[in-house]
Amino acid sequence: MAPLPTIAILGASGLIGEALARYLQAEGYPVLALARRFTPAQRQALRRPVETPLVEASAADLSRLLDAEGAEIVVNCIGVLQDSGKGRARAVHRDFAARLVEATRTRLLVQISIPGREAEDRTGFSLTKREAEHLIAQQAVSFAILRPGFVWAPAAYGGSALIRALAMLPFALPAREAASPFAATDVRDIARTVAFLAHRWAEGERDWRVTWDVMERRPGTVESVVEAVRLHLGGPPARLRLPGFLMTAGARLGDLAARLGWSPPIRTTALMEMQRGVSGDPGAWMEATGLQPASLLDALSGTPATVQERWFARLYLLKALVLTMLVLFWLVSGLVALTISFEAATAILIGLGLPVGLAKGATVLTSLLDIQIGTMIATRRTARLGLWAAIALSLAYVLGAILFDPDLWLDPLGSMVKTLPAIVLALVALALLDER
Repeated sequence: MAPLPTIAILGASGLIGEALARYLQAEGYPVLALARRFTPAQRQALRRPVETPLVEASAADLSRLLDAEGAEIVVNCIGVLQDSGKGRARAVHRDFAARLVEATRTRLLVQISIPGREAEDRTGFSLTKREAEHLIAQQAVSFAILRPGFVWAPAAYGGSALIRALAMLPFALPAREAASPFAATDVRDIARTVAFLAHRWAEGERDWRVTWDVMERRPGTVESVVEAVRLHLGGPPARLRLPGFLMTAGARLGDLAARLGWSPPIRTTALMEMQRGVSGDPGAWMEATGLQPASLLDALSGTPATVQERWFARLYLLKALVLTMLVLFWLVSGLVALTISFEAATAILIGLGLPVGLAKGATVLTSLLDIQIGTMIATRRTARLGLWAAIALSLAYVLGAILFDPDLWLDPLGSMVKTLPAIVLALVALALLDER
């Protein structure tokens, strides 16, 4: 038998990329996992993880990296939903694809793209993904463009995490979104397709120029997908249908969160793509590969409905609520003490024996610290540090009250007692902070 080719997975820390790397490793393929950053668990699981900035790399740098690692097949799983601090759609999709084509002239380039008719492309996400397809089809020597539907994988991220969360709520989606076609794809079908291509490549078949829809044959709707996951996880029945304006408002708030570095699953682009739906024709893929697509129920059967799955689904949307409440708690407490309650806050310190000037300075300083902590928690890059700062400052307030003014604990409104639940809530937020 010919030796198996080394497969480079670009974006191997993501939902699809990690699943491909794990599957192909288990099948005995040499896998080079490439990403900007891996989690500790991913570094442990992947045999050849390489952390490197890919999207910014030149074609020459990409080529040298692939040459040094002996990669013959390159699978590009890199993508962004919409422009944000994590990247701009055109740069990540179209511009990177142009450099990748130059770096893979003697290799097979497998591009993970999107399904649907080009005439229906409306968002920056779909338009730039389609531009990348055209560029690859026109310039790549050997390529396979794979168009999966709604991808179900063992890990939960983005849309698949949202579907899990919706399945554990007693609500149905608005009628417009619920009725959209939604063909599912078991991530293992994508991995089996890459393995098929790698096997043929090892046998000397190098002239690949194909575009395949990789998805189940009979798509359901968004609502049927949510209901299938609801039954799988044992979620409550949907008793109320959400109004459409709530989805729109949630998408706008998601856009705001994305500007702060977060990756919320509900954004205007995600909403528009959901309304468009997911459909395609897997016939050509099935005929060429001999593979039979897994249905959504088949894919779900590979993800046991364990307690950790149910915990995640219930906590996923609560994570945003917990963080929002903490941000508001610290911002409002700081702003109130700095403005309308400034005299009252200063009076407490004066009552402890501090000079008036020092009491006012301490009030301003602690108020600004509160506001700074709220701002840090709101920003993804500094959220972890902000949460630890919130815990530390809260403990300092508790200790200060015990040492200098124990009567504060007897406040009928429980101002000091309420600090303890705030500390616990910050610990909960820290536990939920990871996105992958």
